[in-house]
Parts: sequence; C-alpha cells; structure tokens
Amino acid sequence: QVQLVESGGGLVQAGGSLRLSCAASGSIFSINHMGWYRQTPGKQRELVATITSGGRTNYADSVKGRFTIARDNAKNTVYLQMNSLKPEDTAVYYCKAQVYYYLSRDSWGQGTQVTVSS
Repeated sequence: QVQLVESGGGLVQAGGSLRLSCAASGSIFSINHMGWYRQTPGKQRELVATITSGGRTNYADSVKGRFTIARDNAKNTVYLQMNSLKPEDTAVYYCKAQVYYYLSRDSWGQGTQVTVSS
C-alpha cells in the first residue's frame, strides 16, 4: 500500500502564490515519475507538471513560466510552486507517483483544492 498526502492548497488572490507538497509513504522501493494534475467540475483531469527521478521536467503550456515542479527523492516528496496565479488555475490538484514495489503502478493522492479569486 502506498499513501500520497497532499498539502498546501487554499484560497489566494489573482497574482498570488501557493506551494503544494505531496509526500509518498508505504511500500516503496523507488519512485520514477511524480507529477501534479488538476481537475475542475465537468472536465477531465489534466496534466500540470511532471518530474522524473533524474529531475527532467514537463509542463502544460498554460503554466509554463509560472509554475515550478521539484522533488526531494530522499523524502519521496514532490512540490509545486505556483506563482502569478490566475482564476483559471482554480481546480482540485492531485499528486501522482509511479511507484515501484516488485511491480510498477501509479498511485494518486486525495486532492487539494486551489481557489484563485479575481
């Protein structure tokens, strides 16, 4: 069993910043990709940013230059620094980790709400 616990969501004004954290624990040998996704009501979950164990990053076009993903491999934790937030960034943000423990499988966090007011 793997648990992903997210924190750092909340309410912020447009132009403000938030930092999300997601810590993985449980049955883990290693973690390859970690990432952040977001979802709004009635829409599919979409990729925000991902990072490999080696530090290679990938971002959605809508957040490039504003969001930064980082990870601490020793702590099995991934972060998302969100700057210059816009109302359209409002969503539930989910953490995902590709965990290897005899087999490789994706695990998801419970989600954290980010609300950006105009």
